[in-house]
Amino acid sequence: MAQQADGMNYAPTAANVEQVVKPGEFVFAAAHLDHGHINGMCNGLTEAGGELRYVYEPDAAKRDALLEKFPKAKPVDSLERIFEDKEVKLVAAAAIPSERGPLGCRVMQAGLDYFTDKCPFTTLEQLETARKVVAETGRKYMVYYSERVHVESAWYVDQLIQDGAIGDIVHMEIFGPHRLSKATRPEWFFQKAKYGGILTDIASHQFDQFLHYTRSKGGEVLHARVDNMANQDKPELEDVGEAVLKLDTGASCFSRVNWFTPDGMRGWGDGRSFITGTKGVIEIRKYFDFGRSNTGNQIFLADQQGDQVIECAGKVGFPFFGQLILDFLNRTENAMTQEHAFLASELSLKAQALADAGCPRGQ
Repeated sequence: MAQQADGMNYAPTAANVEQVVKPGEFVFAAAHLDHGHINGMCNGLTEAGGELRYVYEPDAAKRDALLEKFPKAKPVDSLERIFEDKEVKLVAAAAIPSERGPLGCRVMQAGLDYFTDKCPFTTLEQLETARKVVAETGRKYMVYYSERVHVESAWYVDQLIQDGAIGDIVHMEIFGPHRLSKATRPEWFFQKAKYGGILTDIASHQFDQFLHYTRSKGGEVLHARVDNMANQDKPELEDVGEAVLKLDTGASCFSRVNWFTPDGMRGWGDGRSFITGTKGVIEIRKYFDFGRSNTGNQIFLADQQGDQVIECAGKVGFPFFGQLILDFLNRTENAMTQEHAFLASELSLKAQALADAGCPRGQ
């Protein structure tokens, strides 16, 4: 994992995963494979017992790359072919970000649930349309916030927090640096109307974590900034972003994202979270231990009794996907509520709008 060139190829796997359904009980399809996260999404769903039956992607190279990983799946030439199979319950997709909202609405209106890569929307108008379609159809619009749901330490730390290990959360800082790998990125990656801005895109991970760990139902963006500091050849790229918000719990949160992970660093981004509570503090080192080892998924916890390091790698797995499958089947909300999926996006979109209003240098 630590040797990956960029986060676009992040697709962890787990051993000895409990399958929550029998073969053929949860059938899904994959469509629009514009981001590499589709591999992690399909990994998680199939490990939990799901069956990937169909793949729709106009680009033959992208389609064949996924079929090579999932050889039992069948290629189809349209979404309608997927909709015709009444055993299919879900479409998982990683389309160009600006196309994710309209695609999700089309899927839900066809009677299926939808699971999209983050960011789920690039405009607040897309979000409001999706809210209406969810209400009209009763279908689910779920989001792959991989920095929490597909990282063992980020998942396990929630159990510690909810068990009261550090008391009530006072403050959080979550950092999401990424390696740019400019030469390998598709053209849409550099077009703001298509990727939505750096806070809309990769910072949506952090808004998800802020809300989830605190169980907040809302918040206010107090500050947001974006800029293009070193990539003037790509004038619509934002290579740095930050935001401050106050949640309805009173907790303050700081998000920092950028595209400046140096090539010499052992992984694509030194993702870390710092959480201060009334009774203790936590640091999460998600992907590797910078300067020391490739081992990630470490939690550093200090409370009134002492401090400790909790090693999570290979011990927690990825329970999110099994919970998500059961949510789709049973119409429950244990893995992620619809309100949460939309609210994390709403706050990131509002932060982006606030930053855009500041007329950052380079835009």
